[in-house]
Amino acid sequence: MTIFPPDPNLNALRLELARVRAERGYTYDQLADRSGLARRTLIEIEQGRTIGTLKTWHALAHALEVPIDGFLSHLCDGHEPPASRTA
Repeated sequence: MTIFPPDPNLNALRLELARVRAERGYTYDQLADRSGLARRTLIEIEQGRTIGTLKTWHALAHALEVPIDGFLSHLCDGHEPPASRTA
């Protein structure tokens, strides 16, 4: 029997980006300069029109000085994340 994981909470991910960007006081232009991403890409991610790639989120994490897991952990908001396996 296959057990499928719950859907990732993409809304929580984009909201966390918006929260951290606002907390840092960065405009879209400033974050674009710091991350090397297009301003349009940032707007589309925050507005939920695109999700971006892992490379995109890696660039954002570095530009905002946040560990990437600080963003990606929000994919599990609203459901229990998988338990860590211990051997």
